[in-house]
Amino acid sequence: MKKSVYSLVLMDNVVEEVDRLAYAMNTNRSNMVNQILAEYLSMTTPEKRMREIFDCAQGLLHQQDAMQILVQPSDAVLALRSALRYKYNPTVRYAVELYRTSGPQIGELKVSLRTQNATLISYLEQFFSFWAQLERVYVPQRVRAGGTCSLAPGRMTRILMAPPQAETMKNDDWGRAIAQYVSCMDDAMKLFFAGVDDDPQQTLRRVEERYADALAQGKLVL
Repeated sequence: MKKSVYSLVLMDNVVEEVDRLAYAMNTNRSNMVNQILAEYLSMTTPEKRMREIFDCAQGLLHQQDAMQILVQPSDAVLALRSALRYKYNPTVRYAVELYRTSGPQIGELKVSLRTQNATLISYLEQFFSFWAQLERVYVPQRVRAGGTCSLAPGRMTRILMAPPQAETMKNDDWGRAIAQYVSCMDDAMKLFFAGVDDDPQQTLRRVEERYADALAQGKLVL
């Protein structure tokens, strides 16, 4: 949405309350005033839309003991973490960022593991590579449309794409889709680390089965 600069004359104590609210919501004064006016006028701002999407996603992910919701750095980001049952109990962090502007690319998912352990990093890279390969095989149209996936040591960034039915999706639908995708990846990663030391090939087959099953249920839409 287009923005312009306007001059407003406000009482000092009103500005103080706006600033206090803006600080509590991790935003700035101008954005806070914009949100307050939009809500008063029953308009939907990108921030409000993102909050509703993430509220739905958090509600679904909160029901899963495996996922812990972190303090949100901004309206545009949903941050989570999950512990792997593996040596040293490593913690995986997920960050879903939604873009303010609409288009085929709606945001990105960043997954990372902070560790200096070479074995953990190597295994995580294997998982990310296999996951990216699954998406190229099972949903090539998403990749061709710009749903790229970039890998780096200990982390992956995946572009989130709007599905064909995006125009009919409500905020709860978007939140559900995000929650289902993150949950599926987290389940698959846990399957991978639970068996990679014993039978790597069988473990990869289980990960693929988990992915294919979720896709058959219409869950992996981003």
